[in-house]
Amino acid sequence: MKYSQIDQNLFILNRKNFIKKLKNNSLALFNSADEFPRSGDQNYIFKQNPDLFYLSGIDQEQTILLLYPDCPNPLYREVLFLRQTNDYIKVWEGYKYTKEQAKAASGIESIYWLEDFDNILHSIVHYADNIYLNTNENDRYAHTVPYRDIRFIEQMRAKYPLHHYERSAPIMRELRAVKSDVEIELTKKACAITRDAFVRVLKFTKPGVKEYEIEAEIIHEFIKQGGTGHAYTPIIASGHNANILHYNDNNQTCNDGDVILFDFGAEYANYNADMSRSIPVNGKFTARQKEVYNAVHHVMKEATKLIVADTVWNTYHEEVGEIMTEQLINLGLLSTTDVKNQNKNYPAYKKYFMHGTSHHLGIDVHDFAGRYTPFAVGTILTVEPGIYIPEEGLGIRLENNILITSNGNIDLMADIPVEAEEIENIMNS
Repeated sequence: MKYSQIDQNLFILNRKNFIKKLKNNSLALFNSADEFPRSGDQNYIFKQNPDLFYLSGIDQEQTILLLYPDCPNPLYREVLFLRQTNDYIKVWEGYKYTKEQAKAASGIESIYWLEDFDNILHSIVHYADNIYLNTNENDRYAHTVPYRDIRFIEQMRAKYPLHHYERSAPIMRELRAVKSDVEIELTKKACAITRDAFVRVLKFTKPGVKEYEIEAEIIHEFIKQGGTGHAYTPIIASGHNANILHYNDNNQTCNDGDVILFDFGAEYANYNADMSRSIPVNGKFTARQKEVYNAVHHVMKEATKLIVADTVWNTYHEEVGEIMTEQLINLGLLSTTDVKNQNKNYPAYKKYFMHGTSHHLGIDVHDFAGRYTPFAVGTILTVEPGIYIPEEGLGIRLENNILITSNGNIDLMADIPVEAEEIENIMNS
């Protein structure tokens, strides 16, 4: 791994918290993520199933976690099944966990090779009343590919049709929303790497540079500091490209007089940062660009104040919408008549700010959490307002990551330049 080994107590605690939520005499199973084919004989770079990682700390393909706290055989109350290495794998793929390393990483004592899974499961499954299985229930996910969890459910139902099956996802949704101290520190590390990449970009950018050259500077800094890489596909959107919310081509020239919208973040130890910034290509905002920039910055600061424990998701976004509406009127983009005649289900501000203000952040960039659950202490959320004006070839978005504490909130990106003048000063230093 590129990152330092995480304290196994994080995963021990996560398993304890998960087990507390199970019905009596229940068995739970978690699978690693698929190895997805890219082309020919190549796979995409492996990315672990976040729920398996959350409960085990194991960052390797073809892994299964079995939890059965009431198992009559104490040996099988916590079991980790791993892909066994061999001489061929050692030569072609290299490092794989040994049983001892897996114990050290996870805190699980019973480690077996994957070939033992069927026999061990079969020897205990009939003593369990309930079987908890996992799927991806993220609100943003649309199921179109029969991934490993889905295939596994079909296999289990075929083998053990009379068992009572339960969903693990509702438990994981509740647990993963609240971060432990270790998770917060890992997120801070991802934010710190992201900060250094952004400062590097500020000093590198100038008229005539290509968007992909900037992307190269970012990934250089990420990898140099032990990050796994990008937390998500980065957006380097100059000029008109900034009005494409998920612009990923990153292949255009950055022209004098334009603004570049950045949306990128580092991944470190499977935890993610998510930052947006907008900078002038030539190091100096025009009066209009700065006016729009400062309006977005104002919304960002006001929205951050609203992110406290017990805030309700929909109410929060409605309040941010009112703040944004005021700024758009000040910019001359909306009139009071527009607002008076607006459709309540699609407010007037949506013409220039069409996405949400915040999402949860953690092992997933859009982390697994309840949309209808009030914000809680320990939750990390993004704050990312934007104003997009296609007719002016201008798009501005600013985004920081905010941790809710019992005493308010903490901006985990407070040390990343965001004031317009600070950005100009660094670019011209």
